[in-house]
Amino acid sequence: MKHNFNAGPCVLPKPAIEATIDAIRNFDNTGIGILEISHRTPGWERIMAEAEQLWRDLLSIPDNYAILFLGGGASTQFYTLAANFLNTKAAYLDTGVWAKKAIKEAKAYGAVEVVASSSDKNYSYVPKGYKIPADIDYFHITTNNTIYGTELKEDIDCPVNLIADMSSDIMSRPVDIKKYAMIYGGAQKNVGPAGLTFVIVRKDLLETVKRQLPSMVNYKTHIGDEPKNNSMFNTPPVLPIFVMHETLKWVKSLGGVAAMQKINKNKADLLYNEIDRNKMFVGTAAKEDRSLMNVCFVMAEQYKDKEATFMDFAKKAGMVGIKGHRSVGGFRASIYNACPTESVQALVDCMKEFEKQNA
Repeated sequence: MKHNFNAGPCVLPKPAIEATIDAIRNFDNTGIGILEISHRTPGWERIMAEAEQLWRDLLSIPDNYAILFLGGGASTQFYTLAANFLNTKAAYLDTGVWAKKAIKEAKAYGAVEVVASSSDKNYSYVPKGYKIPADIDYFHITTNNTIYGTELKEDIDCPVNLIADMSSDIMSRPVDIKKYAMIYGGAQKNVGPAGLTFVIVRKDLLETVKRQLPSMVNYKTHIGDEPKNNSMFNTPPVLPIFVMHETLKWVKSLGGVAAMQKINKNKADLLYNEIDRNKMFVGTAAKEDRSLMNVCFVMAEQYKDKEATFMDFAKKAGMVGIKGHRSVGGFRASIYNACPTESVQALVDCMKEFEKQNA
């Protein structure tokens, strides 16, 4: 049996995969597969409406926020959000590679102040005690740092418009949407496959910049004159949206994001407890900032020469995708929503057995 710990694209719920396979063959009893169906058919308009409603139900998103399903990834939003909202100056929290890339893109549109950074310790912690300037258009955070295994686990209080990249922890916990001006992310961690981006934006922010925007970059373009036209200015990424629709149905069937948070915490505790117990491994993230989504660890100093041996051992035991990012090294187990507890237990058992044979 294979246990999928890939960081993204990553494991998806089996019911979502099965429903998608059926839809590829025959969508909505039309006799035509979803890869071939027109996105203007009533069946597809229903899927779009249901997908939006699932987002609203699961995260309690108020009506004054628009929800958009767009092509591309979160990296596209790095410059899109700055183009839409950065008039003079913005502030960013630097917690890793993706935050740095967002900062770089924003600088094309105005001044950017980095209020704090954890780069001094290779992003192994989340900065604290920083001051958010009052004279900015927005403050940007990355809530979960997939490469380094750190996470902001609570919604911060922010005196200005707060924008968050939630690519890798959306739907893993309840979120107080009203604390945010905008939330966005790539779908390929917790809500679907690659090729789809979600954007949740407070409508009063739209068209507040003075610059002229290309149509596709302007968020207002993608908000239709009626709900069924949302995200339909151009042909949407139909297949990824369908997978997302089925994935969110699965989350709802388990009890929603509050239930999902309990499951995720139990999985993370299971793995972190083994890392802390096992003499051969050491966690890389500060304990108070450890991510529930991406668990990063390395060999203990005295066992550094065993790294390749453990990687081979784990692969033979069915562990897939546990190699750490090159900037951190070691190992990373991405245990997103759809990663079953059984897989986390299998990894823990693998680590215990390796210690038994090699310590």
